[in-house]
Formats: sequence, C-alpha cells, structure tokens
Amino acid sequence: MNTGTRNYAIVTAAYWGFTLSDGALRMLVLLHFYRLGYSPFTLAFLFLLYEAMGVLANLIGGWLATRYGIARMLAVGLATQITGFLLLSALSPSWTAVMSVAWVVVAQGVCGVAKDLTKTASKSAIKLTAGDAEPASGRLFKWVAFFTGSKNAMKGVGFFLGGLLLQSLGFQNSLWVMAAVLALVFIGVVSFVPPLMGKSKASKSAKELLAKNRGINLLAAARVVLFGARDVWFVVGVPVFLYASGWSFTMVGAFLALWTIGYGVVQAAAPALVRRSDDGLSTEVSAARLWSAMLAVVPAVLAVLVAIKVPNLEWVVVAGLGLFGVAFAVNSSVHSYLILAYAGSEKAAEDVGFYYAANALGRFFGTLLSGLLYQWGGLTVALIGSAVMLTTCWLITLALPDRVAAKPPAGPQALPNADAQPRSISAAAATHQATRSNKG
Repeated sequence: MNTGTRNYAIVTAAYWGFTLSDGALRMLVLLHFYRLGYSPFTLAFLFLLYEAMGVLANLIGGWLATRYGIARMLAVGLATQITGFLLLSALSPSWTAVMSVAWVVVAQGVCGVAKDLTKTASKSAIKLTAGDAEPASGRLFKWVAFFTGSKNAMKGVGFFLGGLLLQSLGFQNSLWVMAAVLALVFIGVVSFVPPLMGKSKASKSAKELLAKNRGINLLAAARVVLFGARDVWFVVGVPVFLYASGWSFTMVGAFLALWTIGYGVVQAAAPALVRRSDDGLSTEVSAARLWSAMLAVVPAVLAVLVAIKVPNLEWVVVAGLGLFGVAFAVNSSVHSYLILAYAGSEKAAEDVGFYYAANALGRFFGTLLSGLLYQWGGLTVALIGSAVMLTTCWLITLALPDRVAAKPPAGPQALPNADAQPRSISAAAATHQATRSNKG
C-alpha cells in the first residue's frame, strides 16, 4: 500500500468514527427533547447554532488546515466534539426549560464547530492522497464518492445507534460512551496521520480567502439550496411526522438509519451512474444539471399526495423519501467531486472550506425552515419549500462552467486570476503537493 492510499484509509476510518457519533447525537437530542414535550420549532432551534457555527468553522478550518496541516485540524475537531458531548452530559433535569435550551444550543454549537473542522480537513485530504496514489480525475471521483457514501452510511448507523442508546442507556450515559469512543479515534489520528499533510501557504487576507473562481462560487450557491432543500423536511418534519404516526423511537431511528445508509451506498456508486469525461468536467456538470432537475420533481409530487391525504400516508412518505434519497445522493456525490475538480492544489483546504461553509449555511436555513414550516403547515408546506429550493439549485447548475479554461501563458508575467474559469485537475500539481506534504 503506497503512502497516498494509506493516508486516505486512515483519514476515512477516523471520519467514520466521528460521523457515527455525530449521527447518534442528532437522534439523541431530537428524540429526547421531543419526548419532553418541546415544539417542532424549539426542536429546530436546538440545532440552529450547530449549523450556524459550521459556516465559520468551515472557512476558518480550511485556512487553518492549509496553515498548520490536515492532521492537526482533524485532532482539533475530534477534541472539540468530545468537549461538546461532555457539556451536553452535564444537562440537569432540575434546570428550567429556558436554561436547558440555552445549554443545549451552546453545546450543539461546539459540536457544530467540531463537525465542520473535521469534515473540511478530511475532504481536503482526499485531494492530496488521490494525487499521490494516481493523479487522475477518475481516481479522484471514485475516492470522493466512496468517502462521501461510506460517511453517510456511518451516519445512518449513528441514527439507529442514537435511538437505541437513548432507549437502553438514557441520555447522559449515551453521551459518555460516545465521548470514550471518540477519544480512541483521536489517539489513532495523532499516532498515524502525517502531522504536516496538506500544509501550505495560507491566504493572508479575508479577501484572498473568499476570492474563489466562478465554478466554486456557483457550486457553493447551489450547495446552499441543495442542502437546505433536504433539511427543510428531513431534520424535524420526517422524524416528528413518523413519531406522531405511532412509530417508536427505535423505529424512527432505524428507518432514518436505513435511509441514510442507502443514501450513502448510492453516493458511493455514483461514479458508475455518471459518465466520465476526459477533461473531468463536461459530462460531470451535465450530470449535475440532470439530477438536480429530477430531484426537484420528487418533493413537488409528494407535497400534492400529502395535501390530499392519500391512503397509507406514512408509507407514501417513506417511499417518497426513498426516491428523494437516490436522486439527492447522486447530486451530492457529483457536487463533492466538482468542488475538488474546481479547487486548486495549493490551497485545496481553503477552497473546500469555502464550499462547505455554503453547505453549512444551507443546513442552517433548512433547519430553521424545517421547524417553522412544519409548525405552520405540516409536512405539506415543508415539502413545498423543498421543491422551491431544488428548482433554484437546478437553475444555478445551468451556469456552472463545463469546459477546461485555457492555461495562462508561462513565465513571470503570468499572474493568478481569481475570476478565471476553473481548470481541470492537474496531475503535476497534485503530485507536487502530495510530495511536499509527505516530505513535511
């Protein structure tokens, strides 16, 4: 096993452990506080700081990973998540509702920082390790798809684990167990990941950090509405709808787990569903447009079926969510590939951080609207909101660059242009960066 493959395997395994705990945490908090009688909007509010902090954490995390190395940011993310778990475990039943909500929101904010620091560092590592193993866009797409798909499968297992732990161990004991498991993952990262992997010259100003090329800017805008469209009915609407329909905590957790695992499997299989191009962009961008259009149809049709209250409504929702998951998984996987295709090699972590800041912003708005729209008009209104967002996503993808930009002239006069069209993945640049990282 060469160095690139080894580092990819270690980073992926570490992120699996993190994602398992993160999925369990979401179910623990959601189901525990719904059982205590909190309204749908309050449940959504519990996750708002978690999502909001992700915007800042991604931007700063990408810059820090470039400046100090990916391994260090992975370790910081894991340590921050352990801190968040311990804060949540200190929650006391004797506290007032206002104090309890405030405490959970702050602790969730800490976990939100942890999640996005860890994700930005992990996704950035793929750009480097794929270049070290085989500097070709085909390998990059496969590795990104497997990483993203397997991560979401682990998140699905975490959903089930969260419901099971809540029912068997209770809220506090479950958090302690998860903190102990993450401590073992932390030790593994510190011991085996090269400490200076991905270290490069970071941006010197906020303007430089935010001045991305046209492809990254458009893809980030599409990501905002794509993930907002998922969370607007998935975060609060679906779990509360199913629980209100008579499902137990374990049943709700098991279903969301199976959905997320299936979603992850489809993500990992996306390279087989998307025709590859020699330049790494043209057919992949076309695929993003096609799958965005197909995805927008699903919640629109489902909203009509829920509004007219068709027979066996809960199973109609389950089936609709399955179709949504397939199309969403392919969209997400293609987007995850495109951000690395558009990103430069020298500051890949910063580019990925900017993109996932948009991802976190979408989750923030989706989470907020999930509580508001469900409380206002039930699942029907939440689905309409999802359809509107997905239509916007499709319109944005129509403007994505799908051709390789001409290379700038050689020599000292050639200066980088932040507004230039994105180029395809450069084998030489990727290999050069990987070599630098390994030497560091």
